[in-house]
Amino acid sequence: MKPQSPDTVPTDVYLSFVSSLFGNRKTLFTGVFVHILTYVIVFLSTGAGIYLGLCLAFAAVFALRMYSFWQFDAADKHMFSRADIAHWETRYVLGAAGTAGILGIGSGYAILIVQDPLAEFICIAVTMASMVSIVGRNYGSQKAIDLQTMACCLPIIVACLMSEQLYKAIVSIMLVPFGLTTRSMANGVREFLYKNVIASREISLIADRFDTALNNMTHGLFMLDADNRILVVNRKACELLNLTHQEQLRDCEFDVVLRYGARHAFIDGSLPGLIQRQMAQLVSGSLSRTLIQFSEDLFLEFSASRRADGVVILIFEDVTARIRAERKILHMVRFDPLTGLPNREYFVEMVKEKLAARAQQGQIGILVLDVDDFKHVNDTKGHVIGDRLLVAIAARLQEKAGNMALSARLVGDQFVLFFPNEEDEPDLDSRVRTLHAAMAGLYDVDCNSFRVTFSGGYVTMSSREFRPEEWQIKADLALFETKSRMKGGCSAFEQEMDARYVERQKLKDDLRETIEAGKLHAVYQPMFTPDGSRIDCCEALSRWVHPEKGSIPPNIFVQIAEEMGIVTGITRFMLNQACRDCATWPQSISVSVNLSAQDLRSKDIVAMVMEALDASGLEPSRLHLEVTESCLMDELTTVRSILADLRAKGITIAIDDFGTGFSSLSYLDSLPVDIVKIDRSFVRDITNDSRRFKLLCGIVDLSRALSLEIVIEGVETPEQLALIEEYDLADIIQGYVFSVPVSRDSVIEMVNNLDRNQPAMRQDNVA
Repeated sequence: MKPQSPDTVPTDVYLSFVSSLFGNRKTLFTGVFVHILTYVIVFLSTGAGIYLGLCLAFAAVFALRMYSFWQFDAADKHMFSRADIAHWETRYVLGAAGTAGILGIGSGYAILIVQDPLAEFICIAVTMASMVSIVGRNYGSQKAIDLQTMACCLPIIVACLMSEQLYKAIVSIMLVPFGLTTRSMANGVREFLYKNVIASREISLIADRFDTALNNMTHGLFMLDADNRILVVNRKACELLNLTHQEQLRDCEFDVVLRYGARHAFIDGSLPGLIQRQMAQLVSGSLSRTLIQFSEDLFLEFSASRRADGVVILIFEDVTARIRAERKILHMVRFDPLTGLPNREYFVEMVKEKLAARAQQGQIGILVLDVDDFKHVNDTKGHVIGDRLLVAIAARLQEKAGNMALSARLVGDQFVLFFPNEEDEPDLDSRVRTLHAAMAGLYDVDCNSFRVTFSGGYVTMSSREFRPEEWQIKADLALFETKSRMKGGCSAFEQEMDARYVERQKLKDDLRETIEAGKLHAVYQPMFTPDGSRIDCCEALSRWVHPEKGSIPPNIFVQIAEEMGIVTGITRFMLNQACRDCATWPQSISVSVNLSAQDLRSKDIVAMVMEALDASGLEPSRLHLEVTESCLMDELTTVRSILADLRAKGITIAIDDFGTGFSSLSYLDSLPVDIVKIDRSFVRDITNDSRRFKLLCGIVDLSRALSLEIVIEGVETPEQLALIEEYDLADIIQGYVFSVPVSRDSVIEMVNNLDRNQPAMRQDNVA
């Protein structure tokens, strides 16, 4: 690191060395005074006039040097180039060398010319003393050291050698190592100072970089000493804690500073005890990391590390955005995004918290509400309106529940309420039913008015009996009971429901196995001409004989199959069985098979029908397919397309239970239908109720105007049959007046009996 020349050191260091030459001017005044006084004394003691001239020379050189110093002070050193700095160094060196040269000349003249011991002593002593000061003042310039040393010593050495005195010559030669030593000392001082300048500059650079990094880091930082006083604080810490005068915080007590910031920025008064305890734990080392909430809008996360010397470093950051994001995510996890109500999982958590906070045991209630016919809203008004209706329902639910119950959305159009009944009041059932009743009524959504009813199921139990995995099962059982009886009602869970539910589940399993094994069987209800002389068609009806429970009514197991989504399995079995059986009957008899709404949701039913016809060899014209009006309500376009495909293949299409659904007349016009089967409800009491009879006649007239074949179902009495036949209201009659459902073989037997009876009937007619 030794600087060999000015060119090897940085410009700023070079300038600092040259600037040191122009400093400490008091020594120059002292030096020139001593020099002039010394030479005056020599003049007075020797009478040598040259010393007066040297005094004038001292004064002139000093004046020139002072003028140069003044110019250096006035110069803009920030604009100096290396050449400018070298110029000023040369000016200084010339002035310093001039003074040294006068001293050397005076000493040499005293030795060689005056030869007065006192004069020699005085001159040499002052010259050597000045050489000592050369190191302290001129270390910044090697040129100054060299020239001044030579200017002082060379005249003395020359004078001593020219005096031809051996001892003086020997002593004068010793000035050479003295000068070299002086030069070495000056270089040593300059090298030492150079190292320190470089080190200082590096330290300053590091400190500046550290300060820049410290004050631009995204984390706040405090460094505390063992007495909890602030050693270092960065700008971010002041910003986060709303502290001012960063430079004045050093050596202040951390607790006082933090309390001041909290009081003036966040907490309107004093620092909460919790924050004080957390900070104390951090500083003491018992806690290494913690999250502190200073206000609703500021969350700071602190981490602390403690050194062996007691210094504590606190680093903290603003995690408000993260906390808000976590809260938002937690809200999304806990709450339904559409209605804003808690979801099922969070509802269970809230119930547990409520129960844990109870002071004593007591009765609680859970109510499940299901929006009746909500699918109809989605289908007719669209899902957007449906969603907004759910939002309106949720708002009313919260309003009606108030502080009485916790509300949540289970799934789809189902809601749940928890009645904590903290006062353990005895009228819990009444309050549950009152809230259920209050939810029904008109809901206005986007200029649409909906009259909404809710089917409810609830369960009451002791708070200590609450089990998250059981409550919904029991409430759902009660809800299922309500739906099976009458929509819009509200049922309480009873233990018998659980048994019925288990029984129904077992029945579902048994039904699935029966359908997969093909263990159902078919019976047929014949459809006769009105005079009873001929069987035109037979309706295939499915039957299930359970190995333990015996015969299960079709309205039960078909409904179960529809719930399970396996009714198509029954349809497949009935198609195959009916086609095979019909193929064994006379050509004049057809077979009719019912299709469900699930069958008509996909065109797979067309392939299923054709497979059954191909396997049995039955002609398509002998197969009738019956669809109820309820099948037509969903996806009418798809159903129309499927029925058109089936009809195009020669299959006859009939509308079953006509008149019991919506928009019956529009179906007659828009669907590919061949037969209308008028529901039995229009036949009941036609012999006594003229209004009902006229309604039946109107339906028949309309159907005939559309060239549709008419089948009247549910004809049970001879009086009903006689009236229908009298007014020619039907082409075909189906009902117990002719026959109950019979087996395949019985159909053949009935046909044979009719054939045997035909000659007798003709003879009777002739007679």
